[in-house]
Amino acid sequence: MLRGWKLYGKVGLLIIAAAEILLFLGVEPFTVYFTPIVWTGYILLVDSLVYRIRGESFLSTRFKQFLALLPLSIGFWYVFEFYNLFLKNWHYVGLPESKFWRYLGYFWSFATIWPAILLTYQLLLSLGLFQPRKANQNSGLSQKFLTVSIIVGFVLLVWPLVFPSPYLAAPVWLGFVLFLDPINYLWGEKSIFKDWVTGKRQTLYTLFASGLICGILWEFWNYWAEAKWKYAIPLAGGFKIFEMPAIGYLGFLAFACEVYIMYNFATGVWHKLKRLPAVAIEKSPDGANLQT
Repeated sequence: MLRGWKLYGKVGLLIIAAAEILLFLGVEPFTVYFTPIVWTGYILLVDSLVYRIRGESFLSTRFKQFLALLPLSIGFWYVFEFYNLFLKNWHYVGLPESKFWRYLGYFWSFATIWPAILLTYQLLLSLGLFQPRKANQNSGLSQKFLTVSIIVGFVLLVWPLVFPSPYLAAPVWLGFVLFLDPINYLWGEKSIFKDWVTGKRQTLYTLFASGLICGILWEFWNYWAEAKWKYAIPLAGGFKIFEMPAIGYLGFLAFACEVYIMYNFATGVWHKLKRLPAVAIEKSPDGANLQT
């Protein structure tokens, strides 16, 4: 049942439209901060659409969870920025000279990445795309398979750090999937592996679609911005769609899976921390604190 369209969704649509117009008119600071501004509008718009279809969403019914997602998004993306120190696959141009305004743009932009992917995923799920076949509740993954996956994922993540090369982007984009998703599976959190073996292929396909949609929008909006990223991807060929070599769009499919998996891993860590026993503080006879 469709519900009313939240006001902030209309505001988000207006932000996108205004940002586009002001960008092409060359109005500061929209030319420099175009990326975080337009993605803020996108998040507001898509969250409102999710609420209209499902009756719940990050901003409407899980606002605290959304606020927690923002610093997580920044921290998670800095993991990939760390790897890029070794890969050197992208760099930024047109940034403000002031460190304060530059990092404001960084943090604002990076904070939109995880919400954008996850909300797009939730919207596509709400639309009923890629309906799964009947789930097989008896299917499962062996401990050996999970162990091998974790080991392979770990090796892929360490490889670019030990032998830095711009050719090693693929191990990073696949490494977190193979390393963290089995852990999510073992912890009982949401897992792509678990959904796949139980017949719920919808999860993977919807994540692929979400990654492609966001990837195209990222590259489209980035192309026109003054502050932007550029790529240096070897063996990618000369054909580009906006700033991204055409073959590079495959990376967005894997990246959407990593976004989903890393978010669920963080959720699993939070669940485990909440289950830790409380530390009791008692006073010793001499007044000193004792922990038990």
